[in-house]
Amino acid sequence: MSMTVSQTWYMTQRQLMVFVRQPPYAIITLVQPVIWLFLFGSLFRKVVELGGFGTTSYLDYLVPGVVVMSALSSNMWAGMTTLDEIQRGTLNRFLTTPVSRAALMNGNVVNNGLVTAFQSVVIVLLGLLGGADYPGGIAGIAVLVLASVLLGTVFGALSNALGMLVRERESIIGINTFLLLPLTFLSSAFMAPSQMPSWMRHVADFNPLNWAMVAGRSALSADPDWGVVLGRGGALLGLAVVAVWLSIRTFRSYQRSV
Repeated sequence: MSMTVSQTWYMTQRQLMVFVRQPPYAIITLVQPVIWLFLFGSLFRKVVELGGFGTTSYLDYLVPGVVVMSALSSNMWAGMTTLDEIQRGTLNRFLTTPVSRAALMNGNVVNNGLVTAFQSVVIVLLGLLGGADYPGGIAGIAVLVLASVLLGTVFGALSNALGMLVRERESIIGINTFLLLPLTFLSSAFMAPSQMPSWMRHVADFNPLNWAMVAGRSALSADPDWGVVLGRGGALLGLAVVAVWLSIRTFRSYQRSV
């Protein structure tokens, strides 16, 4: 186990070097969340007058939604990195080494988790500069960041598995494009659940994206419902474990095919 952990960290560092050496990429990944945060925050600022948002500031409500949406949208493309390494032959060369097969897959996932945490903190700080208030304090922010990382792990691992299975860019792009908006709008990202049609509320109850938002928003409130936080967070953790296991199993299937 200790060997797998150390090898996973080595593979993570390898991925992080790519991120660190491309500062423009880090900036670009924050452009879209900033647009969501301030454009939507200004456009829909009066929607809180409808009630059910738990706050008088739409920006307060929107920040957790943007954090979680960013985690989803960035991690859904993890499979593209895996696909690049397959097509360049890098992954096959690693198969000739004694490195743990779990480390080969999880290095990408851990890297994305660290990038997601960084991205989430930056969005929270931007929201604070824009006037957002976080009554839950540091603990609430930590829960929100952790929830976004868990959600990113779920979709990052599934994206890796998808890259192993389809091995075509067009398929990954098509599936991600198809899923991103439905997952986002079938959640409480922009609208309070009480203002959503009943069927959408029921669908949102089974949406992992919504689990992360509910956990984060509750933790950031003045009176957190820790039962809800632990329930949604536990569900995300369980789903993340299953997704990582599936990713590793898919990788072993790929290994047998080469």
